[in-house]
Amino acid sequence: MNRRNFIYLFGCGCMSLGLNACSSVPITERKQLKLIPESNLNNRAEILYEKVKQKAKLSEDKKNLDKIIEIGSKIEYSISEFFDRNNQPDPTANFNWEYILIENKKVRNAWCMPGGKIAVYTGMLEITKNDNGLAAVMGHEIAHAVAKHSVERASRSVLLNTGTQIIDIATGGKISQVNRTTGMNTVGLLSQIGIMNPFNRKQESEADYLGLIFASLSGYDIRETVKIWERMKEANKGKEPPEFMSTHPSNTNRINKITEWINEIVLKYPPIT
Repeated sequence: MNRRNFIYLFGCGCMSLGLNACSSVPITERKQLKLIPESNLNNRAEILYEKVKQKAKLSEDKKNLDKIIEIGSKIEYSISEFFDRNNQPDPTANFNWEYILIENKKVRNAWCMPGGKIAVYTGMLEITKNDNGLAAVMGHEIAHAVAKHSVERASRSVLLNTGTQIIDIATGGKISQVNRTTGMNTVGLLSQIGIMNPFNRKQESEADYLGLIFASLSGYDIRETVKIWERMKEANKGKEPPEFMSTHPSNTNRINKITEWINEIVLKYPPIT
């Protein structure tokens, strides 16, 4: 089989696989690719989360940990109740929720692994300031898991790696030759800037939107979200990279989008009682 025929047949196979593995993000209904079973990532997340708990310095601040668990529990309930009331499948039905507070004041971050494994760093509490702020951050991180962004990223990575191999075949192995000569993953670098980063920013914006909805459904004042990003912008002090080089939207763009969404979300997604 010559190179042209191989590329044609392989490309058709990937397209067919991709079309059969499409689904939609809850609420936004954005089409997404899922080539990897969600259960696989959930199982891996369980293992990684246990390792984090063993290696990280867990905070002894019971008051703030209890607050994180309280807010998380409200968001858990609101998400499940929202989808149940709308006769839609609960995207968190197979989640095994868990929360930890990691002692590190230099890290202003939080995350949620697939399956509802959540961590908040003590440094983030200096940015969130209050329950509304913490709910906004946790809602955003939980939104990544609800929208299955990790599954989507992993699936896209599979296609991207396949595409890299096809490009190398199409160029007669010249990409591999350049990589060996320069010691640089040329295609990987270009794809990160030109393909993967914009895709990740789309996920981040989607998580912002869904996170606002989940916080609002849980009874929190989502107007606090704008203040969080203003404080984050001040904390970064102009150190954030240009948006095209970043996996996240710039703080300024983020603030503008969130401001646009707030009134619509407050009216459309009132607290669940």
